[in-house]
Amino acid sequence: MLQQDSNDDTEDVSLFDAEEETTNRPRKSKIRHPVASFFHLFFRVGAIVIYLLCELLSSSFITCMVTIILLLLCDFWAVKNVTGRLMVGLCWWNHIDEDGKSHWVFESRKESSQENKTVSEAESRIFWLGLIACPVLWVIFAFSALFSFRVKWLAVVIMGVVLQGANLYGYIRCKVGSRKNLTIMATSYFGKQFLRQNTGDDQTS
Repeated sequence: MLQQDSNDDTEDVSLFDAEEETTNRPRKSKIRHPVASFFHLFFRVGAIVIYLLCELLSSSFITCMVTIILLLLCDFWAVKNVTGRLMVGLCWWNHIDEDGKSHWVFESRKESSQENKTVSEAESRIFWLGLIACPVLWVIFAFSALFSFRVKWLAVVIMGVVLQGANLYGYIRCKVGSRKNLTIMATSYFGKQFLRQNTGDDQTS
């Protein structure tokens, strides 16, 4: 079922209808997709290692910069298109309709009583740990490069923040739903708290 966010033209949809048959598989803690798990961390960790050890590995700034950018681009594509789908059942992308209007689509598998059985706990931990920790490190690198006046590295670290931050934002949207749904949930929660407090005050008085 498609749900369109009227504020920013986003859609939260169910993922991979053809794969619903996999919901009967038992949930396992072991890694079911070792290759995807490896490359989920390889590109992003590799880019960070090369950034930290650049002066030791090569005297050429251009070589290090190009290598880091290539790793970041490979990571962005792999995480966005492959590892998110395989490891946690989430996917996001952008498409343009016939009217030329841009739509952001955030997908997750349809909810069911056995939904969580399709996801490996170990893979889920690896996915979210890599997805969250690495952008945080690039933000730290950005402030470090700025305050240490390493201007030549700013373009590299900013690209790291943007590319990995985009994947982080996209998958958070897939996980928690649209901002519209979040707003409704927050409004409902605070409304209930408000009524509960007023009811309690009325009873005590």
